[in-house]
Amino acid sequence: MSGVSLRIAEIFGPTIQGEGALIGQPTVFVRAGGCDYRCHWCDSLHAVDSAWRHEWAVMQTEEIWQQIAALSGGVPLVVTISGGNPAIQDFGPLIARGRAEGYGFALETQGSVAQDWFADLAMLVLSPKPPSSGETPDWGRFEACLRAAGTAARVLKIVVFDEADYLWARDVSLRYPDLPLVLQPGNHTPPPPEAEDARIDMDGIIGRMDWLVSRALADQWFTARILPQLHVLLWGNKRGV
Repeated sequence: MSGVSLRIAEIFGPTIQGEGALIGQPTVFVRAGGCDYRCHWCDSLHAVDSAWRHEWAVMQTEEIWQQIAALSGGVPLVVTISGGNPAIQDFGPLIARGRAEGYGFALETQGSVAQDWFADLAMLVLSPKPPSSGETPDWGRFEACLRAAGTAARVLKIVVFDEADYLWARDVSLRYPDLPLVLQPGNHTPPPPEAEDARIDMDGIIGRMDWLVSRALADQWFTARILPQLHVLLWGNKRGV
């Protein structure tokens, strides 16, 4: 199997998936470096901003696979590929390598770049960015991602910071009523990467969670699952957990 060069910000685990449809599930994370978006509230700038490019490792497929296998002790589990936006790179060979050993792969992306290898995923988590991000989704590209996933499980995950985000999420859910939807409160005032171990505003996060639950129930919006970012509650913005 031929390898490809990939820009990797970090590989870590096993830990638990902290958000979305797989919350609480043991996983190894492969965080890609690079992104085609620049969200105002990004909590992973070390994997997005080119200012951190010097920290990204250029790795071949087999190198990455060997790290995953070592971290998991060779026991098959779900590998989460995140970023940045990992869809701008070719993770197809890595997914094929891991699947041959019984591992499953979940990929998290905003849905701006479609790849044929989405069809080999166990789950494609699509997280279109709401108005507070400063980005505007291209729904044509988003739908190309849905088509590329084929029979893989597909899930929507939307971060909500405020009323405008909430109303936008309602519209998205109406646009894609057949997709399971997870809502989560935004990570309140995340620190910059150089201070990511600093204390975050946990009261702000919990307050937003409380507001989001109350708002959705008052609207009788019963099809959305509302979940916190579990990893933030446990570890703040600390990297590598």
